[in-house]
Amino acid sequence: MLVTIHLTVEQRQLARRLSARGLSLREVGRQVGCSHEIVRTVVRRESKRPVRSDSWQPGPGRLTLADREEISLGLRGGESFTAIAARLGKATSTVSREVAGNGGRDDYRAWRAHQRARARARRPKTPKLACVRLAGRVGEWLEDWWSPEEISRRLPIEFPRDPLMRVSHETIYRALFVQGRGELRRELARCLRTGRIKRRARQRPENTGRIPDMVMISERPAEADDRAVPGHWEGDLILGKDSKSAVGTLVERSTRFLLLLHLPHGRTAHSVEQAMRKAIATLPDELVRTITWDQGKEMSQHAQFTAATGIQVYFCDPHKPWQRGSNENTNGLLRQYMPKGTDLSAHTADDLARFARSLNTRPRKTLGYMTPSEKLAELLAHTG
Repeated sequence: MLVTIHLTVEQRQLARRLSARGLSLREVGRQVGCSHEIVRTVVRRESKRPVRSDSWQPGPGRLTLADREEISLGLRGGESFTAIAARLGKATSTVSREVAGNGGRDDYRAWRAHQRARARARRPKTPKLACVRLAGRVGEWLEDWWSPEEISRRLPIEFPRDPLMRVSHETIYRALFVQGRGELRRELARCLRTGRIKRRARQRPENTGRIPDMVMISERPAEADDRAVPGHWEGDLILGKDSKSAVGTLVERSTRFLLLLHLPHGRTAHSVEQAMRKAIATLPDELVRTITWDQGKEMSQHAQFTAATGIQVYFCDPHKPWQRGSNENTNGLLRQYMPKGTDLSAHTADDLARFARSLNTRPRKTLGYMTPSEKLAELLAHTG
C-alpha cells in the first residue's frame, strides 16, 4: 500500500472512473501519471492511509479535470474536436488548443494537462520582461519605432534557439501602460505609432478633385490584385502642418517596399510628376508596371507621366482608401517619423532616404515578419 500514498484523492478518483469505462490498467496509468501496478492497487482496494487532496480548482469557464477526462476519452475513441467540444459545451477552439498545448492527439494525458494548467495559473509570475537581455532588445526596437507585434514576431527569427527571447505583443503593451510594471521605461510608450495609450477612431477626409482622362482601378490588370507579380505600386501624399508641405509615398504591393518623394517646391502636379519620374528611374523595368493613386489633384499630369514612362496610372474610387491598403498602412507608419501637424519641408532628401531605409528594414506581419528589403531581394533573386 505504500506505493499509492503519493496519489491525490483526485488522481484516485480519476483512475477508478477511467477503469470503469473500460481502459486497461496501463492506459489508466498513462492518464493518471503513475504505473499500472499502482492503478491496480487503487482500483482493487481503498487505502487506509491518509490521502492528500489537490485543493486547486480552475476558475469559472476553465476546463476542469472531468472535462480533460472527457477530452482524453474522446481522443481515444477517435472523435473530432468538434464532437468533443459539443459534448462538453465548449468552443471547438478551446479543445483544439488544449490538445495542441499538451502533446497532441497521440500524447494527450488528462492529469498531466490538468497539472500544467495549474502551474500556468499560479500567481504571482515572473514577468517575461524581467529578463534584462530581452527587455533591452525590445527597448532598442521600440526606439526604432517597431510596433510591439513586429517585435514579438521578429524575436523567434532573430533568436530561433533561445526560448527566453520570446514575448507577446500584449505583454509589451502591458509593460508600457500598466502602473507598477517597470520592465520597460515608461517613456518608450511615446515610440508607439500613435504616441497614445488609448486607441480612438480616426477619420481622414480625402482631398479629391476632378482629373481628366482618369483610368479607374476597375480596369487595373488582375495580376495587380493578387500581389503575385511584383511591380504594382500604390501612391499617395502625406501632408504637413496646414497642408502647406507634403511628402509623396510609393509602396510596392508584393513586398511593401517604400519609396519617398521629396517635394521641396510644394505638391503641385508638376512637382509630383517629376518626383515620381526620378524615383522610378532607380528601379529595374520589371519592378515598375502600374501605379494606383487616389483622386488627388496632384495627379493632374498623370497622362504626361504615362506618356514619358509607359507606366499606367490607375485611380481609386472616391472615399475608398482601402483600395490602397498597403499605402495607407505605410503612411501610418511614416507618421512616427513625420508626425501630423509638423512642417514636412524641414526634411531633406537625405532624411527621407533614411526614413525609407528604416521602414524597408522593419519586419512586417504580412510578409511573415520578413523585411520589405529582404522580400524584394528574394523576388529579384528569383527573376534574375
